[in-house]
Amino acid sequence: MAFQSIRGMRDLLPAEAKRLRAVEERVRAVLDVFGYEEIRLPLLESTDVFSRGVGESTDIVEKEMYTLEDRDGGSIALRPEGTASCVRACLQHGLLYNQQQRLWYAGPMFRYERPQKGRYRQFDQIGVEAFGMPGPDVDAELLHLCHVAFEALGVGSSLRLEINTLGSARDRAAYKAALVAFLEPHRDALDEDSRRRLDRNPLRILDSKHPATKALLADAPMISAHLDNESRAHFEGLKSLLSELGIDFVVNPRLVRGLDYYTHTVFEWVTDALGAQGAVCAGGRYDGLIEMLGGKPTPGAGFAIGVDRLAMLVDAVDATVANAKLDGYCVVLEERFTASAMQLAAELRRAGRRVRVHMGGGKIKSQMKRADASGAQFALILGEDEVTSKQVTLKWLRADLPQETLPREQLVARLARAGS
Repeated sequence: MAFQSIRGMRDLLPAEAKRLRAVEERVRAVLDVFGYEEIRLPLLESTDVFSRGVGESTDIVEKEMYTLEDRDGGSIALRPEGTASCVRACLQHGLLYNQQQRLWYAGPMFRYERPQKGRYRQFDQIGVEAFGMPGPDVDAELLHLCHVAFEALGVGSSLRLEINTLGSARDRAAYKAALVAFLEPHRDALDEDSRRRLDRNPLRILDSKHPATKALLADAPMISAHLDNESRAHFEGLKSLLSELGIDFVVNPRLVRGLDYYTHTVFEWVTDALGAQGAVCAGGRYDGLIEMLGGKPTPGAGFAIGVDRLAMLVDAVDATVANAKLDGYCVVLEERFTASAMQLAAELRRAGRRVRVHMGGGKIKSQMKRADASGAQFALILGEDEVTSKQVTLKWLRADLPQETLPREQLVARLARAGS
């Protein structure tokens, strides 16, 4: 029996890998111009990093995290999210105390979920974190960064920003008590998951998709009634900044995040173009997390982009964004001219062109078919005449332009003039 990938894990074949890389590169370019710096984190962490940081009562820790026993008897986990790992790294290397940090990371995360389109057990995220800034200004900057990245990918109009506030830890605790007091008399009317959450993580009930539970929540208390003046001012400041930046948003009073560390601002960028998997990016403020993981009280905020879902949305809007093709394809009429073709390709690559050299021999007809199938804009033909005279034959594959033979040193300028 042939081996198969593990359920929920998938192979990214070249075309799909190219799509994801194109999307990631656009986002990374925006992170760079905003002045955020990359940090690379391990795939494995102590299980305690997540059980303490994310929360023992969360679905991630209770049901979805991949854990295993290390050879020394300790418990380790494949990272299910990046924020707790990033905080651990910053604490370990002394990056937080009396400092400000703007960081980002990218790579696979792992959760044991029911696989479906847009949701996998191994999935890629780009995470962004900002530490040491307590005000709504950095919340607004993070959302502005998202806005610019989504506009750069051409999907801004397909996404809707929803925001809410959970207030301070004290506000959140007061609201949690009020919500439990409201729901407890209706325990039997709740769905099974909500009954379990009522005792351990009641705010997550607000996320329920169960019709009877959603109907019951229509009369539930609102967190806005439990906010202190400081929390209200923070949220009003964020809304004002977003309006000044021209970023449209909707206040969703039922929006909560599934992780215990969130306080104050929470947000999601959602789309109606992907069916059930509508959340493309989500995050918020987590001012208590650093202290929970053993550090001094330090404000923090961040978000994670689901790269798989973002690529799906890009494809739904404009597939050309994530499917960039080759510029050129070198056709080699005899194998003895391969070195010359590789040298020519190297010259073009130094000029920023994406060029592939044909390998494996074959007649010119079959090579030209491969050149066309590659999606390249032009073919460069090297035979004995071209190599001897230090020239190259240029054949356009996508434009109605005549074939021409020209000196190799003029090729880069010729391509620039043609706009290719």
